[in-house]
Amino acid sequence: MSQAPVHLVLTVIGDDRPGLVGELSAAISAHQGNWLESSMAQLAGKFAGIVEVSVGAAQAEALGTALGQLKGLKVTVESATLQKSAPAGRRLKLALVGHDRIGIVREVSQVLAHHAVNVESLDTHTSSAPMSAAVLFHAMAELTAAPELDAGALTRELERISHDLMVDITLDETIRV
Repeated sequence: MSQAPVHLVLTVIGDDRPGLVGELSAAISAHQGNWLESSMAQLAGKFAGIVEVSVGAAQAEALGTALGQLKGLKVTVESATLQKSAPAGRRLKLALVGHDRIGIVREVSQVLAHHAVNVESLDTHTSSAPMSAAVLFHAMAELTAAPELDAGALTRELERISHDLMVDITLDETIRV
């Protein structure tokens, strides 16, 4: 009788170089692991990623050992908490752009937490402003909130801090599929 697979979340970091994803995926495959979801990036010369893997319970420990032996990569393995269905509630998208400065993410995340809004994903980057030497900060976030969220109050508070931070913030509700 075969055992149900376990789900693991891997966090990976190391100096960026060609072949890292191939080495990681080869170790997972060699232990009959199934690569489910991932998010990876090269940041400041480092390779950083997070990967969800499904693997047979009997292979999980050996996979962890093999991942720990990958040269030049630090891999942390944790058991995943599976959600049986999409989280209930409202799904929101936040877009932000403005002159870069210290504290933007902190200010926005404090407002979101105050309204019990969960950040599911956050992507940020900087760019040069057109026709000037200024640096612009960009953020895109996918959020979830309880059905009873007062979206008007959240929007008003985001608008207030957008003036203080001198950024444009757009908040839209999306349809859950």
